[in-house]
Amino acid sequence: MPFTIAAPVHSELIIKKSRFIGCVQPMTDRASAQQVVNDLKAQHPGACHVCWALLAGGQSAAVDDGEPSGTAGRPMLDVLRHQDLEGVLATVVRYFGGIKLGAGGLVRAYTDSVAQALLQAEKTAIVRQRTLRCTVPYAMEGMLRRELDGAGATLLNVEHGEHVLFDFSLAEAAATALLAHLHEAGNGRIAWLKAEAEAEEEE
Repeated sequence: MPFTIAAPVHSELIIKKSRFIGCVQPMTDRASAQQVVNDLKAQHPGACHVCWALLAGGQSAAVDDGEPSGTAGRPMLDVLRHQDLEGVLATVVRYFGGIKLGAGGLVRAYTDSVAQALLQAEKTAIVRQRTLRCTVPYAMEGMLRRELDGAGATLLNVEHGEHVLFDFSLAEAAATALLAHLHEAGNGRIAWLKAEAEAEEEE
């Protein structure tokens, strides 16, 4: 199961006089990540590099920002991948201390900066949700409400017309069992509408 993190967490390392300021934070798209990086560059005008990695599906990115290719962004992204994270941005601001670290030293420094921050991060599971819509006769409204409540579903909308229309969402893992149960309990009187949509929600 993939995880994200609840809130931004920082770390700071001094390696051979270079200062590495790391941060991991929840982030789902590249445009927002780029804005965070731009803000960091404005906040740290004396820094040599602001390297970053975003793990967010098709929005993922790894940027070395002037460090030798493959020594910063990619190792940072690998740390996020190894911890089974999704929707997380890692940034590291580097102030150069005058001593070159070499490629291996840079990889370790950027990896450690992200790993140190993640040690303090509160991880939350990403639970895939299904959104469903159905109509029931008025006589079955109470029964359906009880079933949805018992399954831990979130009621999104209820409309009273010729029938009672319900929109609700629940964890993917619980949806199949609930649908089978409602099919049996409803005796064919529950009508399912529109294609099921999927969303992701943190738990």
